Amino acid sequence: FKTPLPGSFTFVSLSQNDIDIYSLNVDCKVTSRYAHTVITSRVANKAEEAREAVFEVELPKTAFITNFSMTIDGKTYPGTIKEKASAQEQYDTAVSRGQSAGLVKSTGRKLEQFRVSVNVAASSKVTFELIYEELLKRKLGKYELLIKVKPKQLVKHFQIDVHIFEPQGISFLDTYITFMTNELNNALTKVQNETKAHILFKPNIAQQQKSSALEETLLDGDFLIHYDVKRIATAGDIEIVNGYFVHYFAPSQMPTFPKNVIFVIDRSGSMSGRKIEQTKNALLKILEDLSPEDHFNLITFSSLVTEWRSSLLPATEENVEDAKNHVKTIRARGGTDINKALLTSASALDKAISAELLPERSVSMIILLTDGQPTVDVETIQKNIKMAIGGNYFLYCLGFGFDVSYKFLEKMALDNGGVARRIYEDSDAALQLQGFYHEVATPILKEVEIQYPEDAVLELTQNDFKLFFDGSEIIVAGKINNETETFPLEIKAKTVREANVREKEQVFQHQKYIFGNFIERLWAYLTIQQLLEKSVSAEREEQKSLEARVLELSLKHSFVTPLTSMVVTKPEDQQEDQVANKPTESGTLNTNKRALCFLYL
Repeated sequence: FKTPLPGSFTFVSLSQNDIDIYSLNVDCKVTSRYAHTVITSRVANKAEEAREAVFEVELPKTAFITNFSMTIDGKTYPGTIKEKASAQEQYDTAVSRGQSAGLVKSTGRKLEQFRVSVNVAASSKVTFELIYEELLKRKLGKYELLIKVKPKQLVKHFQIDVHIFEPQGISFLDTYITFMTNELNNALTKVQNETKAHILFKPNIAQQQKSSALEETLLDGDFLIHYDVKRIATAGDIEIVNGYFVHYFAPSQMPTFPKNVIFVIDRSGSMSGRKIEQTKNALLKILEDLSPEDHFNLITFSSLVTEWRSSLLPATEENVEDAKNHVKTIRARGGTDINKALLTSASALDKAISAELLPERSVSMIILLTDGQPTVDVETIQKNIKMAIGGNYFLYCLGFGFDVSYKFLEKMALDNGGVARRIYEDSDAALQLQGFYHEVATPILKEVEIQYPEDAVLELTQNDFKLFFDGSEIIVAGKINNETETFPLEIKAKTVREANVREKEQVFQHQKYIFGNFIERLWAYLTIQQLLEKSVSAEREEQKSLEARVLELSLKHSFVTPLTSMVVTKPEDQQEDQVANKPTESGTLNTNKRALCFLYL
């Protein structure tokens, strides 16, 4: 039988009493948004013969695995991180033998699954330990820490132990547990002061039970922590530790730029049914969220491209109502002429600006939603759209489902200042669409550039940003030449009211209670993420250079990234070693088995 444990751990044995999971601990420490999570599980084989134990855990897609080990009867078998290409031959061999290469599949829009198995001798014990790290991203005014809990059995010693330290101060902190009941309330404790928080969830067997007569658990769902930090310094907050710095910048209470937005909606035949209905429902809500200062238009496309109006209109109550009535009439049929649809949207913005119909200080964006393959060569489309937009507008590409060419959408969005996002074919797809729109609905700064003393900073991460949205955060990190008590910086940006805003400040470092080398690891994490994103739209030679740097950093800091693998060694008398790979959203993916994380060699 299989019995998934909290954090989606699964152990497999032949009878219920063979494998005893006597301890499971999720230990997470968050220091200045950087989360370090250790998952430890200890099991014993009570059977009189060997049994197989399978360890599974769901972790955030944004996380990098940094270590995994198994300890069997006192001997530790560690994982080793190395260049991904070195495992390719074994991977190909496994596939040619007909073995299942994708032992791990995606478990949702936010999670991916890690899985490893090992034979446990009679009356023996094994300890599994997985470590992963991630930089929490601020969205809509809060950070989110997610731990998946799905036991399907009672666990004797189980706890989730989270420590959060934010030197800026914690402004609010909430826990949201989807399976919480009155019985479990006493298992949760929260202690919080100015800069620290401790959340401990430690239910005993009785608290986990659905009823005293049933050996079934109540624990099944998400363990979420949401929080934000205090912000006093206008130019943000800087922390310096061991020769590395990180700068957090998240201004608030600033006026929002008016938006000029064109919604480009795929109504091809593949969108028929639930997809088109969910899209329409989302559009009806999004249109209601437009501000009176915004301008908008709707373009639908299949084999033909149709503009709702000949030009962008202000989002008056009357125009919004007319647009909503039009949305209700959209029907799905025909092909997928993405090329013409996007060229039409860029042309519409060009005409509106030439005719001075749009506010001078505003943000123009195109939001594309499609679920299919384009009818024109993708490289041709990418070149056409990049030339048509010319750096003047922002393109956001939403790919509905898994038939869409996500890699094509991702490159096209990044080429034009936007991002791509996959919309999952779940019952809440309309909410996913609305959620994405809310993330980009409040631009408050344009052309942000943060300058640091040239003689003091080395290997800086990205420090210029085309747009900044209310509720998000800019993070810049780098090396410094020498320790300093103050760190002068200058921020340049455009706002609605001022063509140019310049902020010069001396931001003091915060070293009190800071420990370890977390800023160096944060810098490496952020650098890798940005280099990977940049490589998507880079030319081939530059792409090779970027990937070489990613590989170098991944190996140096022991991160499992798309360019590295972790070989999991097993005892000599057991089956082949396993290899952990980092899945990517834009890889070649099967519908439900797209997150390739493990393969047998």
